[in-house]
Amino acid sequence: MSATHTPGPQDTAARLTGLVRALRGHGLRIGPAETVDAAAVLDVLGFADREQMRAGLAAALLRSGGQRAVFDAAFDLFFPLGVGTPEAARHVAPQDDAPRFGRPDPAREELRERIAAALAADDRAALGALAGEAIEAFGRYGNGSTPGSDGWSAHQALGRLSPETLLARVLAALREPDGAQDVSDLVLADEIRRRIRDFRALVAGEARRRVAELRGAERIAQRAVAPTADRIDFLAAGRDQLAELRRTVHPLARKLATRLAARRRRAARGRIDLRRTLRRSLSTGGVPLRPAYRLRRPARPELVLLCDVSGSVAGFADFTMLLVQAMSEQFSKVRVFAFVNRTAEVTDLLTRGDTDPARLAARILTDAEVMGHHGNSDYGSALGGFAERHLDAVGPRTCVLVLGDARTNHRDPNLDALRRIAGRARRVFWLNPEQPALWPTGDSAALAYAGVVEMHSCRNARRLGELIARLLPVQ
Repeated sequence: MSATHTPGPQDTAARLTGLVRALRGHGLRIGPAETVDAAAVLDVLGFADREQMRAGLAAALLRSGGQRAVFDAAFDLFFPLGVGTPEAARHVAPQDDAPRFGRPDPAREELRERIAAALAADDRAALGALAGEAIEAFGRYGNGSTPGSDGWSAHQALGRLSPETLLARVLAALREPDGAQDVSDLVLADEIRRRIRDFRALVAGEARRRVAELRGAERIAQRAVAPTADRIDFLAAGRDQLAELRRTVHPLARKLATRLAARRRRAARGRIDLRRTLRRSLSTGGVPLRPAYRLRRPARPELVLLCDVSGSVAGFADFTMLLVQAMSEQFSKVRVFAFVNRTAEVTDLLTRGDTDPARLAARILTDAEVMGHHGNSDYGSALGGFAERHLDAVGPRTCVLVLGDARTNHRDPNLDALRRIAGRARRVFWLNPEQPALWPTGDSAALAYAGVVEMHSCRNARRLGELIARLLPVQ
């Protein structure tokens, strides 16, 4: 970077409070005490060692390891390594357009050669400088004529440089002089891929830093910092994000189990028995008044899940099924049914521990008869099949959770079948991963189903936890 920027006292306070606000905006619970601790960390550590300062602030502000990725991205915005254009990139000429007609671009090829050499040497300092050069040369967009229309794009720079295509070149540079291939090449290739991913992250961080200088760190932190796992939208989550979500299942299950157990203890106390309270108060004249309660014998409720495992909602159903299975001790009985257009019980698949839980939805599609002659969702057929063949799973102590986006592909929603289920159950709740604004659109029958049972928008794991803790009966 240009000369390392050391903020003054007022600038330090503004940066720290801005960092705290940004982290709170991403759902991290940080109170005044943690903020004061963070200020003390800055007072003790100073700015000489940036990574030591990063670790100290993380220790003061964070409560779990899953929050570290959000913290690191926000920290780089509010406490950047430097300001302005990096020294190494000041004399790099921006490249406006790719060469036409397939002609080679000497500047691009020369930069790719230096990136390959730095990757082979695993030189983090050189890769950081090259990230700055990459953004300077290939990441700039706009011409400054229209306010707010210019900036820097990591996607644009990486698209021009294609660092992932350097794998073979770096591997050849690191291979033994005789050029023989062996099993160690596979391990080495994985290591090079890791270095390339790290370089891509450096380019993305450099682009965010420059845009933050242009438009404000808090604004960029709100829009460009990836959310924590529990705030990832189920329908927008990629493979890696779904894997991160699954790792949060058991911690979330423990938290929800504690909340449900507390609710059960409160509910077991019962209501005040007025007759016994008055009789007990006769011996003391009513002072003191010791209330007597109607004692209750709490019985744990039954739970039935009815899950759409088709298409993009499969990740939502997968996560919820794993969460409920982890909480199964909180219920006297748990039965799980899955469907695409046919309904089948998958409780055994869920409880079987000999396969990878990350592939739960795929196992259900393979091993259970959840599809008929086509592979499209048909809620009406699935609800009707459940009402005809599995209605004995629902009783007066049963809470039913229906999981799905209620998109019927313009088929009959079969509201009568849902009414039959609701008529036998204690409560029925429908959890929809789509936002309510989309419920009246396209082939969605969400509003029709919402007229029969309670429907709640449930777009991420945090919201799912809140709904389970609030809605499910405890006895």
